[in-house]
This record gives sequence, structure tokens and C-alpha cells, in this order.
Amino acid sequence: MAASRYRRFLKLCEEWPVDETKRGRDLGAYLRQRVAQAFREGENTQIAEPEACDQMYESLARLHSNYYKHKYPRPRDTSFSGLSVEEYKLILSTDTLEEFKEMNKGMWKKLQEKFAPGSPEEKQKTWAHSLSRPRT
Repeated sequence: MAASRYRRFLKLCEEWPVDETKRGRDLGAYLRQRVAQAFREGENTQIAEPEACDQMYESLARLHSNYYKHKYPRPRDTSFSGLSVEEYKLILSTDTLEEFKEMNKGMWKKLQEKFAPGSPEEKQKTWAHSLSRPRT
């Protein structure tokens, strides 16, 4: 029975798309990682809680098949902001979020990173050391 569970999860992983714009945050990549951890021995893996495993599979399969999207259709494909799906995908991409993080850094921090030597850790040590030295 563990072999069939393993094969079902593998099939789900194959079908689940990976969104390359969400590096390190993609549900499909996370799912693949968790399945690999849970089934370390492949088809020979012993499942401690078969009912929980089956329930997890069914939940993921419903998400993948858009079960709830079809069961509860939306009257319009808009949100409170009025942005389209494509605009949300762009905003939520890892690259865009990193740009927002960079924009939110203070001017002092940006100057410190730009002009201090070496790695960020070395930069902080150098900066802290220069502040703690007595002036003559």
C-alpha cells in the first residue's frame, strides 16, 4: 500500500507546476522537497499514519485540481485593488520583492553598504570598531 501512496504523490509532484519567479518560496518546489523527505526509501517507506497521509494527498489533489475554484466560482476575476492576475504575479515574484526590500532600506544603510569594505559582516565590524575607538 505504501508503494501506491508513493506513486500517487510522485504523480502529483510531476503535475504540480513550479513557478520560477518565486525562487525559494514556490509551493510546487516545497511539495517536491517534502515528498522526498517523507518517502526517503521510495516505495519501501513505512507510513506511520496512513490515514493522515491519505488525507494530505486528497487535500493537495483538491488544491491542484482547482476544486474550490470550481465549487465556489467568483462572479468577476478582480480583487479589491483592481489588479489583474498577471500584475499580482509580477508583484509577488521574488525579484520584485527583493527590489521592494532594497527600496525600503534607509539611506544610511545603503551608503554604509556601498562604501564599507568587504562582506556585509566585515562592514558592520569595521563600522562598529570605528565608532568604539577613542578619539585623540
